[in-house]
Amino acid sequence: MNNRTKRAVVEFSVQWQSPYATHRDRIYAGKIDFWRDFFPGNLHDGIKALDIGGKYVEHFAPGVLVPPYSKVHVRHIKKKDFGKDTAADAVSPVVGRYYPQDLAWKQLNCFPGDTTPFRIIGATETSLLADTNHPLSQYALTVAAQILDVQKIAVQRGGSLTDVADILCQNGPGMQIPTEKAEMSMYGAYPFQRANAEIDTEFYRTPRLVQHLDNTARRHVRDIYGRLLRPGMQILDLMSSIESHLPGNTQDYSVTGLGLNDEEMQQNRALSTYMVQDLNTFITLPFSDKTFDAVLCTVSIEYLMRPFEVLAEIERVLLPGGVAVVVVSDRWFPGKEMVIWPDLHPFERQGYVLNLFRRQKALINLHTESIRGYPRPDDDRHSASTFTSDPIFAVWGEKQ
Repeated sequence: MNNRTKRAVVEFSVQWQSPYATHRDRIYAGKIDFWRDFFPGNLHDGIKALDIGGKYVEHFAPGVLVPPYSKVHVRHIKKKDFGKDTAADAVSPVVGRYYPQDLAWKQLNCFPGDTTPFRIIGATETSLLADTNHPLSQYALTVAAQILDVQKIAVQRGGSLTDVADILCQNGPGMQIPTEKAEMSMYGAYPFQRANAEIDTEFYRTPRLVQHLDNTARRHVRDIYGRLLRPGMQILDLMSSIESHLPGNTQDYSVTGLGLNDEEMQQNRALSTYMVQDLNTFITLPFSDKTFDAVLCTVSIEYLMRPFEVLAEIERVLLPGGVAVVVVSDRWFPGKEMVIWPDLHPFERQGYVLNLFRRQKALINLHTESIRGYPRPDDDRHSASTFTSDPIFAVWGEKQ
């Protein structure tokens, strides 16, 4: 990129290692301005020197991109005042969950309307233990920046300043880290309940021949699967529908679909064979142990009432060295999802899936990846109301 270039389209990614998984959070930044934006470390010079397609990587110690962890930011607050004088008086605090600081703004010394998240990490009958540290405050972070496009600007006349560290670290990264104290109790009584209790085979009797994700999001899912799959694999597409989101030539794989609607799966050209089964009624998968090289579940895990048992079945039918992948987004059939799902922050949903994987001791080398902020295609039916593509949150692991 020459010196006259002032603005670039960049995909940033932040990679970090928690005790539970390797994490990668990617975000699209459409207008990085080298004249007025603020860059941590050497990112400004490192990125500005790149041409389209170029990539720059920099490592940051804990507490550099976000404020460092401090015990001062872990404090007790009165339970009776949680949510008081707000529109969320009915919110019941749950250990392990994140909440906007607005719900305890007087006790946390912030301001009404502050959406900065804090986590409840303990509780007594009268008090809550609140952690207001940034979720990434204790982790070393590796930042990668790739130039997707460049734009030359003849004249600069001011404008807003963007802190690149905020682009990288705000609005959720780190919230997918599980909390040992809460485990799965934070998601409600088990088996999980749903607002629409209609039997799934009845609800899905009428085929829904529609895509659940926009074209850009589907491309991102294919790219993730492309990194994890190899030609010749035996694949189970769990909770299958009209598309399996596989990369390349679908004939490279042998794909078995298991879903709820015969006609939907007939439309899926990737499937070598398929069968109808309601996993909320019949949990046991109709396959022998160690059958598949990969099991994929795309934007459907939130519908399961007994996900622990289903994950155990996924582990059972995987071959050693096989991979299990679950992808979630922010679209679902209202009422058929687990009750708490809409209330969870998107990164908490990813943390929920990671918790499911952690409970299967044979699933190792766990990873999470998020992709956010890309433009929604202009011809997408939701483009008038939502300018960004459906976000992607993936979790995967391999069977030892």
